[in-house]
Amino acid sequence: MASKTSGLELQDTELQLMDRDVTGSKLGTVVDDHDMQRMGKAQELKRNLRPVAALSFASVLQATWEFVLISNYEGLYNGGLPGLFYSYLWTFIGFGFIIASISEMASMAPTSGGQYHWVSEWSSPRYQKFLSYITGWMSVLAWQAGAASGSFLTGTIIQGLISVRNPDYEPQNWQGTLFVFAMVLLIYIFNVYASDMMPILNNLLMILHVLSWTVILIVLWTLAPHQSAEAVFVTHWKNLGGWSTMGISVMIGQISAIYGSLSSDATAHMSEEVKDAARNVPIAIAWGYFSNGIMAIVLIITYLFATPSVEDSLNDPTGFPFLYVFQKATSTAGVNGLTAIILIPVIFSNILFNASTSRQTFAFARDKGLPFAKWIGKVDTDRKIPVNAIGLSCIISCALSLINIGSETAFNAIISLNVAALMYTYIISISCVIYRKIWHPNTLPPRRWDMGRWGLSVNIIGLLYCCFALFWSLWPSDVHITLENFNWSVVIFLGVFFISLGMYFVKGRREYVGPSVIVQKD
Repeated sequence: MASKTSGLELQDTELQLMDRDVTGSKLGTVVDDHDMQRMGKAQELKRNLRPVAALSFASVLQATWEFVLISNYEGLYNGGLPGLFYSYLWTFIGFGFIIASISEMASMAPTSGGQYHWVSEWSSPRYQKFLSYITGWMSVLAWQAGAASGSFLTGTIIQGLISVRNPDYEPQNWQGTLFVFAMVLLIYIFNVYASDMMPILNNLLMILHVLSWTVILIVLWTLAPHQSAEAVFVTHWKNLGGWSTMGISVMIGQISAIYGSLSSDATAHMSEEVKDAARNVPIAIAWGYFSNGIMAIVLIITYLFATPSVEDSLNDPTGFPFLYVFQKATSTAGVNGLTAIILIPVIFSNILFNASTSRQTFAFARDKGLPFAKWIGKVDTDRKIPVNAIGLSCIISCALSLINIGSETAFNAIISLNVAALMYTYIISISCVIYRKIWHPNTLPPRRWDMGRWGLSVNIIGLLYCCFALFWSLWPSDVHITLENFNWSVVIFLGVFFISLGMYFVKGRREYVGPSVIVQKD
């Protein structure tokens, strides 16, 4: 895989000379201006993310090792020690083909719209309006659900820490919701009032991301009791969901690994704020994913060796197996300290996640894909950011957290839609670029991040893995299904899908034209 110029007739030296503001006000390079004109978009957002800041943004937002560590319950429940390790290994490889495909598409069309825009450009003209509209709705669903899930995790982890310090404390759902409100308020303040500081802050957080990983590794290797290599890689499989075979159990448990690998395409939705986006966005996506993935593999191995008992970790009063492992390795103060250095990058990951979510929502509203599109798609003229879309995303996170008061199961089902809905958008967008490469290869825009003759094969493998991950993400964790353990995400996924169909026939087919209609062909 290489980064190169093609079709723009610009040499590297010329690109460096033209890496300047088009109008003198942080609007990007000449190449950025060319891409925006081709896609029929006005440059409304400020391009203040340079290559290093874009890479830091991708790495800190994805936070793979952090999320795999704090949300591995399902992987241990259905899979055990070896199951969690091997499922992450093949998820890392399989998702790599998705990331390569997304990087290529982001290079051809660097826009905040992401998947729905790519579908509109590269699907069959006969179906582009319909497919793009549905993909836009599912993408909004995926990102909004993901934004809520991050704040929910941080809030409940704080409750878990209180339980560690005070064993008599009984966490209440309404208290967790209040913690979510606090997290969302912090997210709004940073994304609106500290937006100019974010590029510098991203780079500092990248350093913290690596240092925190190093500290956790050192503590677990030196202080925690250790399992044998045979237990970690060979013998300690668990099928606590009661499935007929261990293979099915592990397939269901891989949701932990998939969840930790999601949102790798976040930088694509920040494309209109990245300098020389056609080159730097795909680099940030690819390098952010693979560097995070390698760190996660090392962390998972360390964590599994430091887990004395899978059953005890799953039954820990805090509800988080990693807090059980920390308690076995260190004191209460040590647990608080270790968790704090995880929570800080995770909280900022949530902040950046909201930024990406709001840009995707803003872009779809700009193309009249959402109700109240004019208000949602408005850009603050002073800050050059979509303040209304940021606020709306925060409101949706708070609204979803209210469900937790009545039913934690229902709330968890809603946030698990992050996997299913995002996989759906990947399937449609990658299918469209495969269609173009096979039947109309000359109609694709030039790309500066090119996989050459391997591109089509990578796209096809990525598509197959998307279908595989989507299928298993909708299964319940237990074979004996009750109202408490049923995976309601399949019901909600289909519900929102049919709602989007209804919105299309009532409103979308008259108002939504799709980006491809206004794209200016070279």
